[in-house]
Amino acid sequence: MKDEIYFDLETLRLSEEVDGGWNNIKDFGLAVAVTWDRKHEFRHWYEKDAKSLIFELSKFSRIVTFNGDGFDFEVLRGYAPLRIPRKRSLDLLSDLERKLGHRVSLDHVGEQTLGRHKSGSGLDAIKWWRAGKRKKVVRYCENDVQLLIDIVAFARKHGHILVESNHRQKKVRVKW
Repeated sequence: MKDEIYFDLETLRLSEEVDGGWNNIKDFGLAVAVTWDRKHEFRHWYEKDAKSLIFELSKFSRIVTFNGDGFDFEVLRGYAPLRIPRKRSLDLLSDLERKLGHRVSLDHVGEQTLGRHKSGSGLDAIKWWRAGKRKKVVRYCENDVQLLIDIVAFARKHGHILVESNHRQKKVRVKW
């Protein structure tokens, strides 16, 4: 799809540091977001850029995420109103959860489908950010976006992704 953008973000705070925890994701705060689209390739967005990022996302007919519906978009709602119609959101986690009946991680899908792991975790990203390793967090988030791009490309080429279920690799048919 030509008019799509891939998107992921990392936060400033953990759930236990926010009043209401997971029920108040909008207060987790934006450390960095990474987007990728054909025209601009990788771009980095920081907390001061949150409203510009929301505006930029609104320009695309498809926003590709992994848990964007349940997390990333909620974080951005802490900065400005954000309405992403379901038809514009391609949340791989939501789609896979509907098909499998349970959640899977981006790391799991990347490892099973492409033989590649993530380069860390969200908890690592917060620790690195607080330690002043901002470039490491940006690279980590960029790597997650690249993994997302590559998983979608694989799915579009082969019509499926791979997951492990009951100690066996299973093809999951997708139309992304």
